[in-house]
Amino acid sequence: MTTPTSPSTISPTRPYLVRAIYEWINDNALTPYLLINAEEKGVFVPQQYIKDGQIVLNIAPHAVHQLLMDNDAVGFSARFGGVSQQVYVPMRAIMGLYARENGQGLFFDANEYANEAVEDTNTPAEETPTQQTETAPVKKPSLRVLD
Repeated sequence: MTTPTSPSTISPTRPYLVRAIYEWINDNALTPYLLINAEEKGVFVPQQYIKDGQIVLNIAPHAVHQLLMDNDAVGFSARFGGVSQQVYVPMRAIMGLYARENGQGLFFDANEYANEAVEDTNTPAEETPTQQTETAPVKKPSLRVLD
């Protein structure tokens, strides 16, 4: 028999739901779009694509490289305007994940992380996003931003 866990020690559901919905969208040959609160502390996204404090990113397997979804954040590399950039999004900044084609997915409760303290430390060096330029011919990026 398991002992009940107090509500303050239960981990948030968002990381688990993000991974599940991402898998469901891909299994159904749809395009996963990630809705992000770009004003949240620790978010590293291309600033020129932020609109009204939010950004929507296509995170389909063909649009991103080295996608990592863990309990703390979503991170990947993608091309924006022909330039490869690292993207880092803490879980608390993810507002939703849905399929472009039909809008089905999940939008999350903004208060789920309300009681969680935001650490005031910088992202570890190995995770710090950096802008990299490449000398290879520039191809049209497959990552699209919604208005």
